Formats: sequence, C-alpha cells, structure tokens
Amino acid sequence: MAQGRSDGRKGLDGLRNEAQDTANLIVAYIKQETLDPVKGLGRYVVFGVLGSVALSIGLVVLTVGLLRLLQTETGSTFTGNLSWIPYVIVIVFVVLVAFIAVKAVSRGQTPNSPDTPDGGTGIAPQPAPAPAAPAGPAGPAAPTAATPAPATPTAPATTAGSAPGAGVTSPKEQA
Repeated sequence: MAQGRSDGRKGLDGLRNEAQDTANLIVAYIKQETLDPVKGLGRYVVFGVLGSVALSIGLVVLTVGLLRLLQTETGSTFTGNLSWIPYVIVIVFVVLVAFIAVKAVSRGQTPNSPDTPDGGTGIAPQPAPAPAAPAGPAGPAAPTAATPAPATPTAPATTAGSAPGAGVTSPKEQA
C-alpha cells in the first residue's frame, strides 16, 4: 500500500503541474492574440499620425509659397482692388487638395456590401452557365433540326499523301 500512496502523491503533483502548464499556455495565448495586435496597431497609428502631421506642415508651406508667388511674381495684376484674388486662388487650391485626398482615402476602402455587383469581394461576377438540356426517360435528348447531328466521315481519314479534310463531308453536303 505504500507504493499506491506515493504514486497517488506523484499523480497529484503531476496534475498540478499540468494545470499550471495549461494556465500558463492560456495566459500566453491571450497575450499573443490581444496584446501583440494592439502593439502593432499602436505602431500603425503612430506612423499614420506622424505622416499626417508632416503632410499638413508641407501643405501649409506650399500654400504660403503659392500665395507669395502670386503676390510678388505677377507684377501689377493682383494689386489695388484685385489684391484678394491670390487668397481665393490659394483657398481653391487647398480645397482641391483636400478633395483629392478624401477621394484617394475613400477609393482605398471598399465597403463589403452585398449591394455592389461583386458583393464587396472585388471579384467581377461570372456569367451563369447555360442550363443543360434535360435528359428524357431514355437518356439525353436526341439531336433535333436546330442542333444537327455531327458529321461522319464517308471515306477513310487522310493519309500521308492526301490533302487535309479529303474524304470528310460536311453536314451541308450530306443533305
């Protein structure tokens, strides 16, 4: 009986070890499936924000440069009562750039909607195949006047010295 008792303790220790391993595996899996994607998303967001800030600063510098170009390099065109026109041109430029940016972003995001012809998959739908002729009680339908029977050769097939197609008659010649 002493052996059974020591085996029982060893079995409980083994069970505890298995439970500990299972708990560690579950914790590692949860970290892998939740924390790692969040870290990757954080990097994605940081680079996106930094890129947006850089593009915004660049657009401001470009806009101020365009305004100064219109004010100084056009001579007396935009002077006096017309001094407001360079500002309108720059505002139209900024609105145009914003419109192009919004279109570019919205073009990259296709909604998964069944309302689109492709069902949101991006794959063009294929036409449905033509339905097959129903088989009658004796098998497939026999050829009718609309579908002529295949041509049968009336002479032996071509040989090495004969012309191609010689000895084969078309359905029109048979009729």
